[in-house]
Amino acid sequence: MKPTMLFLAVSGVLGAASASHAAEQLRIDASHDLAIARASETISVPWTEVNRALPGALIQHLAVRDRAGRVLAHQVTNVLPQAKDPRNIGAAYGELIFQYSFAAGEKSASFTVEKTESLAPVFQAAVTARYVQERLDDFAWENDLVAHRTYGRALAAPAPPGVTKEVLVTSGLDIWFKRVSYPIVDRWYNKGHDHYHKDEGEGMDMYNVGQSRGCGGSGVWDGKQLYTSVNYASWKVLANGPVRAIFELSYDSWDAGGVAVSEVKRFTVDAGHQFDRVDSTFTFAGPAALTVAIGLNKNPAGKGQQPQIAITRDPARGALMQWVEQAGNGAFGTAIMLPGASAYAQDGLNELVLASVASGRPLRYYVGAAWSKAGRIATSQQWNAEIATLAARVANPLRLSLSAGAATDKP
Repeated sequence: MKPTMLFLAVSGVLGAASASHAAEQLRIDASHDLAIARASETISVPWTEVNRALPGALIQHLAVRDRAGRVLAHQVTNVLPQAKDPRNIGAAYGELIFQYSFAAGEKSASFTVEKTESLAPVFQAAVTARYVQERLDDFAWENDLVAHRTYGRALAAPAPPGVTKEVLVTSGLDIWFKRVSYPIVDRWYNKGHDHYHKDEGEGMDMYNVGQSRGCGGSGVWDGKQLYTSVNYASWKVLANGPVRAIFELSYDSWDAGGVAVSEVKRFTVDAGHQFDRVDSTFTFAGPAALTVAIGLNKNPAGKGQQPQIAITRDPARGALMQWVEQAGNGAFGTAIMLPGASAYAQDGLNELVLASVASGRPLRYYVGAAWSKAGRIATSQQWNAEIATLAARVANPLRLSLSAGAATDKP
């Protein structure tokens, strides 16, 4: 599979630098061939290359600058098996991540990574992901454009005698539509259930999941029936902003027409994107492959909204798009893009896009949503154009060239 816009192709790497003649600067040149704008492009550089150019670099004494000398928000991940760094050489770090927005027609940009004497600031997080113990084991995540949640075992458990408790058994994915760029998950949970179902200026939870796949839930399709997991069993946060959040949700084994199947979903959530990337790994024994379905709820609008729902299927891109006009809550779009999709289907609850998977091999797809009242995407035409832009960016990743050298004066 081609590298995507989120994990970018590297066309050149650094030679080893002598510790006694350490480079003062890592230069990163990024280029691409598209004429379109590429907003909030996420650039990822292996920390091993940063450490070669800047031996002993510390994440609290580091600056990433664009060509004009402006400091860019960045983060360093440690999504690696080893968690210790006894020699203090950055062995536990994985990647240096930052973002840049390419204007239409801008096909190249350069950046520098430098050590700083002063402490680097902690950048304000544009992405977050967390387990919500205070609300029946929900797991919620968001960036500056849209928020999501899904449901844990506590919500699925029956209510004890004499206790009033919501019960919902589903592995579907929910959407919280935002009108603001700052994080809202914590505030909305503190406001309580009755409040976040109303738009009080920041947005609202108006999306219906129920027993459906919601926006991007998965299952196994046998040609006639969809077999799905129940609420997620465990979670793991691997990175948590400010630019990117990465987390995993694990689903216990379920019976998919006589085949026992389990699943781990890894989500990559980047600032400035309507879409999250999902890498789902299904594990099973017996068949060489299974057909997996990723779904959108056929009836996602709330009560009284008299929705007018348009579905668009784009086989060339493996895309399934939905646009929902509502009576009182504006319009919203949902979509799945599954490169290499094999077919489309539907059941009583869901529109589905299908792909074949082998046990233990990740299936990559993209799941997104947008709301007209957020002010960015207001029509089905704009939503379809957003998916077309995503497809172009995925198919045409940035090329990166890295070089070490002496620092120069800033503009």
